[in-house]
Amino acid sequence: MLKTLRIIGKDLRQKARWCYESESLPTLVKTLVTDGTAAMVLYRLMQSSRAHGLAPLEMVFNKLNTVVGGCIIGRGAEFGEGLVLIHSNGVVINGSVKAGRNVHIEHQVTIGAERRQSPEIGNDVYIGAGAKIIGSVKIGDGARIGANAVVLHDVPPHTTVVGIPARPVRRRDEEGSSSPS
Repeated sequence: MLKTLRIIGKDLRQKARWCYESESLPTLVKTLVTDGTAAMVLYRLMQSSRAHGLAPLEMVFNKLNTVVGGCIIGRGAEFGEGLVLIHSNGVVINGSVKAGRNVHIEHQVTIGAERRQSPEIGNDVYIGAGAKIIGSVKIGDGARIGANAVVLHDVPPHTTVVGIPARPVRRRDEEGSSSPS
């Protein structure tokens, strides 16, 4: 349980930095009541229940997330620390998705399987509103998926993709300098 609370704390601090550029106590309290935070906490409780073999509790948290958070996150989905659901409404994530730490997800995002193959998402990834990531694709560390992009192919690290189907428009080095693709 302590591990779960520690992870929830990291998620909350990451969201506070994203939304309010601060980790102060008042900001963390404000973050607790912002849209998407309940879904983040319920996801972590579901994930913890799964890790402890508490399937009935896992299913309860999963259904609560649908009702309270307005999103569906499959019971087997794995996200590292620092998950941020900026807005949770309409988010659908397949249960076999694997993702790293510090993944930021806007509303109406779908991360889904195709032929039982699901995406793998790296660390420090931003997924814009309405984006769809489908099938056996790999999203590299530091990638940015533009709003309403439909990702059907791998996205290299530190690359921004937009469009339908998504195509690269910018590449950044690890220090943040960018150049057109």
